[in-house]
Amino acid sequence: MSLHRLPAWLIIMAYGLLMLLIQGQGQDSVSPIRITHTGQVRGSLVHVKETDVGVHTFLGIPFAKPPVGPLRFAAPEPPEPWSGMRDGTSYPAMCLQNADAMKEEKPPIPMSEDCLYLSIYAPAHAREGSNLPVMVWIHGGALVVGSASMCDGSILAAIENVLVVSIQYRLGVLGFFSTGDQHATGNWGYLDQVAALRWVQQNIAHFGGNPDRVTLIGGSAGGSSVSSHVVSPMSQGLFHGAIMENGVALLPDLITSSSKDVSTMVANLSACGHVESEALVSCLRGKSEQKMLAITKAFKIIPAVVDGAFLPRHPQELLASADFQPVPSIIGVTNDEYGWLLPIYLGPPEIQKDIDRETTQAVLQRISTQRMKLPAECADLLMEEYMGDYEDPHTLRLQFQEMMADFMFVMPALQVAHYQSSHAPVYFYEFQHPPSFIKDLRPPHVKADHGDDEFVFVFGSYINGIRVELTEEEELLKRRMMKYWANFARNGNPNGEGLPHWPLFDQDQQYLQLDIQPAVGQALKAHRLQFWTKTLPQKIQELKGAEDKHTEL
Repeated sequence: MSLHRLPAWLIIMAYGLLMLLIQGQGQDSVSPIRITHTGQVRGSLVHVKETDVGVHTFLGIPFAKPPVGPLRFAAPEPPEPWSGMRDGTSYPAMCLQNADAMKEEKPPIPMSEDCLYLSIYAPAHAREGSNLPVMVWIHGGALVVGSASMCDGSILAAIENVLVVSIQYRLGVLGFFSTGDQHATGNWGYLDQVAALRWVQQNIAHFGGNPDRVTLIGGSAGGSSVSSHVVSPMSQGLFHGAIMENGVALLPDLITSSSKDVSTMVANLSACGHVESEALVSCLRGKSEQKMLAITKAFKIIPAVVDGAFLPRHPQELLASADFQPVPSIIGVTNDEYGWLLPIYLGPPEIQKDIDRETTQAVLQRISTQRMKLPAECADLLMEEYMGDYEDPHTLRLQFQEMMADFMFVMPALQVAHYQSSHAPVYFYEFQHPPSFIKDLRPPHVKADHGDDEFVFVFGSYINGIRVELTEEEELLKRRMMKYWANFARNGNPNGEGLPHWPLFDQDQQYLQLDIQPAVGQALKAHRLQFWTKTLPQKIQELKGAEDKHTEL
């Protein structure tokens, strides 16, 4: 049948459908639309400077109901469906936190208790069926600050052909307050993360991701979160690989077996008084958002708690008894974890300048009992191990900072690596390159510091998407690290063509020294590990034995 014999209405309809199809395809490249199980969301297209790949971003998708009213201090509930088109072109509000600590947010992002959202960065060609690996980023910030917008995943998504998902979770008192009983079991922030991972399982295929190839990645408290998911029965099956940068579940400041200290402090700050748990929770639920923010600001750091559900037992016990589903992991630290950022943030103020032996001894005495929760007699052992016969004030300060780094980060990371390597592949690294773009801000003695130093080399931009100038050598390091991390997300092994070989962390305890010229090292800080895991516990046992004997007499 020739075209002119077709009815006019059919030709018009066919033409209209064709136009719709063409427009829809064009629309998809600039304003992509994806369907989730709760409704449609429209994203936007961003162009990544160093590639010809576009990236579709979908910002602020809800993965749970707003945790307000009766849902404050309660497990997250699935999100409500919405009708019409949801706008996914602007960042969601951050969870309540001390905004002064997030000064670098430009423009400032609003804060709200309604903050359980995630953002997705997908290569523009990704469609349902693309089955790309998914990297879920959990932000750090001592469990009291941070937001999904800190991570711009577009460069990593474009260069390595992966999906990046950045999630938010309740922080501070709203995220981790616990009464230690059924009225407020705690770990709300961790339960939010589980809800986000469940959402990813249900929906990520619509964005071109593979729900069977999900890798968690986090730094500092984000690394601690990732490590906690590895041992939590609630997270089993929701991910298949774990990357822990500068943080694991054993970080002493981020885990506690008792919620008493935090709940007492909250009861005092809130003026709810020392009442029964149920009354305290009810009183706190009645407080305004502003009042809750004021209470949360009092905490520079807040620990998760052994709640019997997300963490059935202390992570140390779960790891030691192999009571968890192991997954391949990358675990790492920097070579100066307590170099600059944390002494300023956490103190003690005495060590921000060079110190003499007497001051060192006094600070050590205080820190070993109050912070490290060690018997007073252990201060001398620490002094001997780290300070030796040094008299030089500058050396004493550096030794003190090494001790703090070992206590807070390096030893916990090595312990977790040892526990996990018996059950699944572990790749360990020490990041050693102090970034050039930050060197004018920091004292010259600082090497690779805690927190942000690896970030720019994995995501290609600084926190909050701020672009920084890298040297040619740093560009090469960045591409290598992106490739290692993405290879790991693809197949559980960071190695690949053109990359220096990264050996497994096994009996030989080999690890990668990540620097401009990567090299393989062996048995990182073996002597210090012996001190923290054998010598010190032995001394504590001896003291306890002597005390028990004395009590019997």
